[in-house]
Amino acid sequence: MTALNRVPSLMVRAGTASALTLAAVGGSIVAPGLASEAEAATPASKALRIAASKKGSPYRWGATGPNRFDCSGLTLYSYKKAGKKLPRTAAQQYNKTRHISAKNRKAGDLVFFHSGSYVYHVGIYAGKGKLWHSPKTGDVVKLQKIWTRSVWYGRVK
Repeated sequence: MTALNRVPSLMVRAGTASALTLAAVGGSIVAPGLASEAEAATPASKALRIAASKKGSPYRWGATGPNRFDCSGLTLYSYKKAGKKLPRTAAQQYNKTRHISAKNRKAGDLVFFHSGSYVYHVGIYAGKGKLWHSPKTGDVVKLQKIWTRSVWYGRVK
């Protein structure tokens, strides 16, 4: 969103003359409560966007990108590009995140699939019960509904 696109909403807040003066003088408007898109983007939202941009990339065991991924390779790559460091495997990533409940999950959190205490798969929560992940050999990075309740959630610190 450009500064000029924000002018109409600012006119309501600051008055037409004030908003137009700000736009004319500075070229961009800075007002309390208004952050630029870059400032508002969190590492989690950036990682989610990066994972989504890899849609259709083939699965390859042990691959960490930029064109092929296994499950933890996709999460590692996405968060690295967003400025956060994660360990290599799904289990190691689970141990490095702040564990959160399903009701507190947010888009960009990691979704860990487990059998008992064994973590075997990871993806990035996309909201509405879906995740971006690199599922298995012969498949590609895709958005998919979470298919089981045997998941834990982790927030990258």
